[in-house]
Amino acid sequence: MGGEMGKYVYMVYRTLSCGLSPLLYLHVQCRRLRGLEHPQRWRERLGRPSLPRPPGPLLWFHAVSLGEGMAAIPIIKRCIQQRPDLTILMTTTTTSAFNVIKDRLPNGVVYQFAPLDTPSAMDTFLCYWVPNAIFLIESELWPNLILGASRKGIVVALLNARMSAKSFKFWTAPLAFPLISLMLSRFSLIAPISTIEAIQFQLLQARPFTINFAGDLKYAVGNVDASERESTCVEDLQLQIANRPLWMAASIHKGEDEVMLGAHNVLVKMYPNMLTIIVPRHPQEGRQIAMEVQKEGLNVVLRSSGEKILPSTNIYVVDTLGELSFLYRLTPIAVIGGSFLPDLAGHNISEAAAAGCAVLTGHHVGHFSHMVLEMQRSNPSSVMKVSGKLELVNALKELLGNAEVLEARRMAAKQAFFALSSGIITNIWNLIDLHVFRKAF
Repeated sequence: MGGEMGKYVYMVYRTLSCGLSPLLYLHVQCRRLRGLEHPQRWRERLGRPSLPRPPGPLLWFHAVSLGEGMAAIPIIKRCIQQRPDLTILMTTTTTSAFNVIKDRLPNGVVYQFAPLDTPSAMDTFLCYWVPNAIFLIESELWPNLILGASRKGIVVALLNARMSAKSFKFWTAPLAFPLISLMLSRFSLIAPISTIEAIQFQLLQARPFTINFAGDLKYAVGNVDASERESTCVEDLQLQIANRPLWMAASIHKGEDEVMLGAHNVLVKMYPNMLTIIVPRHPQEGRQIAMEVQKEGLNVVLRSSGEKILPSTNIYVVDTLGELSFLYRLTPIAVIGGSFLPDLAGHNISEAAAAGCAVLTGHHVGHFSHMVLEMQRSNPSSVMKVSGKLELVNALKELLGNAEVLEARRMAAKQAFFALSSGIITNIWNLIDLHVFRKAF
């Protein structure tokens, strides 16, 4: 009965998504005019390819945006290492992900923008690329993609499977529940990021034998080797900063910048030559932050301007994409944003820990609560949670003023990271080999 209801709900979804296709086409055009879609490659969003399909077996990896795409790269590299005969197709949804990831993928990986989940776009895409297996990253649960692939006999896996409380509540609603149960029944492998997610997928009626825990792929991002360009950038910035007191606020959302600037204004009275690096989550907000800083009479430099950090520079605003990994190697202290306001849900802390930063975060860590808990269980000093400007100032004051405490925090973060990241790619590869490759080839 549940399966029949799921098929009925899917037919309603497929009909609606088909009927809305003209409006979605207009939506893509509006986004293109606003610079949110690639000016030449926007047709890929309609399932129309811009590159030829190489001959032979093909794996399709799909991630919505930059963070998920970066998490997929280490496992893509392992797949190429183990099966060099395969072609890898990588898709993302956002242009920000495209601009960064295209230069980090191994040679030979085909990159396209992901098709919209309409029958026409998805069927066109699947018929052209004919993947042997599809790997969806985190929470990309799209009915036309999953059930369309299943009809064509394509093996589907969900890696780093994540389910927020909001999504879980949505999928347990009367009409959505039969559809999600139908979709999850089509997966050959679901690798959740934590036991909580594993339980949630079971409650949504995923088949128990497909659910296999292997660790969080986001840890693997911290193990990616720096490029020659990144190493050069670090050396150049280190020379500009010299031995000044330094801390960085990373992935800062609108509203959080006020907390960070407030902390800077208090701390600079104790450390007059202190430099604060602010990395907004959305680079386009960097100019606005710089204007606010200038209003307060502080000296600010925007990274996109190409200007050097001078001894008189108070705030360095990094309004560029894809540079966090090497910036973490520059700073001894990293405050991870997306966590200081109630409506936010945290960001990946593992890259900062891997680089040996003392890691601070707010209390609103949402999707990354399991990562924070894992690291704190591994080493209680690895992550410090603070609430608001006052606690942040006190924590930073202690770290900037006590070299022994700072070094202990940095070592704790690095040790916790390596303890938790060890073997994740091998574990994921073994699951893929067992549950996916033996069915797909």
